[in-house]
Amino acid sequence: MPPPSPAPRRGPVVESKVQQDALQRVEITGNAPVAMPSHSFMPAPARVALPPPANTAKYENFSDNPWRRVAEHPTSTFSASVDTGSYANVRRFIGRGQLPPRDAVRVEELVNYFGYDYAEPPARQEQPFTVDAKLSRSPWNHERGLLRIAIKARDAAKASLPPANLVFLVDVSGSMSPQDRLPLVKSALGLLAQQLRPQDRLSIVSYASGTRLVLPATPGNKKTEIQLAIDSLSAGGGTYGEAGIRMAYAQAREAFIDGGINRVLLATDGDLNIGVVDPAQLKALVEEQRKAGVGLTALGVGDSNYNEALMKKLADAGDGSYHYMDSLQEAHKVLVNEMTSTLAVVAQDLKLQVEFNPGQVDEYRLIGYELNALTREQFKDDKVDAGDVGAGHTVTALYEWVPRGARGNVDPLRYQPSPTAAKADGKSGELAWIKLRYKKPGQADSQLVEFGVARPAQLPGIEQADPELRFAAAVAGWGQWLRGSTLIGEFGPQQVLTLARESRGSDRYGHRAEFLRLAELSAALKR
Repeated sequence: MPPPSPAPRRGPVVESKVQQDALQRVEITGNAPVAMPSHSFMPAPARVALPPPANTAKYENFSDNPWRRVAEHPTSTFSASVDTGSYANVRRFIGRGQLPPRDAVRVEELVNYFGYDYAEPPARQEQPFTVDAKLSRSPWNHERGLLRIAIKARDAAKASLPPANLVFLVDVSGSMSPQDRLPLVKSALGLLAQQLRPQDRLSIVSYASGTRLVLPATPGNKKTEIQLAIDSLSAGGGTYGEAGIRMAYAQAREAFIDGGINRVLLATDGDLNIGVVDPAQLKALVEEQRKAGVGLTALGVGDSNYNEALMKKLADAGDGSYHYMDSLQEAHKVLVNEMTSTLAVVAQDLKLQVEFNPGQVDEYRLIGYELNALTREQFKDDKVDAGDVGAGHTVTALYEWVPRGARGNVDPLRYQPSPTAAKADGKSGELAWIKLRYKKPGQADSQLVEFGVARPAQLPGIEQADPELRFAAAVAGWGQWLRGSTLIGEFGPQQVLTLARESRGSDRYGHRAEFLRLAELSAALKR
């Protein structure tokens, strides 16, 4: 009599390759034949969805800048920033039908994502950027004012750039296998390779559980050789980021070009798990190489395990910018349309300090730049690192302010003297005094730029302001709304859309039109 048929096997469908491999290793012991009668029935296994991957994304926590009384805190000091990663990341969230986490929204990066039609410096001007200030009423509180500081760096044609020694450092660990990670990075690297000139040099270093020199320094006109190296990249293993960074810098030093652009471009999801993973130690490593003349630009990808906090720290320490690539279009923007801005620095360690006149202003707040705050003393200290500005970059900063005697947000202190207007020596009509410090590339000593902002007899309404100010204000309002700010009253997506539509401008690449769509979508998601 044959042995009884085994009980039918029940259980979830095995979806992952790891589970399939595990089943293939199971061995049936014993030599007895197993008979399956013709009437036996094997029910279809139940399909059980595997849980989604744990969300370990890391964003640096911060609180919005508060209102400050001029009588107690007359100056505001911060580092310039040309990072844009927050905007692209916010776009990714909204495109997937959800609002971004609060700390993923940095208002200054939303505002600075867009190009603005600011005046460029004259050709003969030694200073590599222009700076000006404009005033209007605040769009969310017409009793208050808005101060916009606008900086425009001198642009440069790609052909006029000095030769570039670029090292593309690519994370090829297992977490980079999804389509929106390594495959996107490879496509982005292909776009960059097409922009290279014969005098440029490109190296490729990859890291996973170990490191590999995929491509030694290769002239930019050897497109086929470069593309073959790009195509060879594949994902698998751990994430030994520290070793990869060290190897990339070693390659950059070996191919160093005196007087040229020497830069590492790091493409990763930031999920390090082998070797040194402490952000402070990695930042120190990048700072050391920056002092030796090799900068670093960070290109982030990924979602559930994306370590944005680390990416931003490394880019800031490396005198570079941080960008998030959520699509090939974004890669094209950063590495093709804005190639000169991404690679060529024209002003290093740019700091701003604004002093408000207590005779004209009771309170103020800086909108954004919370992670770029500096002390008053650090403004003059040339050893303190600050943001770098690339060729053609624009930097926009916005302050909201309360006129003298208007209703404010902070009660005055009991024992402090009441503020008085500046003496009648030409300062009484000033609203604020703006100072900037910057270094020319390669120099150790900073240069000072300063000018006053006159208080107009009649503050123009936001609708009378120039289109670039209005659009920047619309984006800033949207960013504050996304963060759940209590400082903008009832200002929300509808007001943002009205303001932005009226100030869209020429919009060469369609970025402002896309912003309008995102604002509309975010309103629907908030309901």
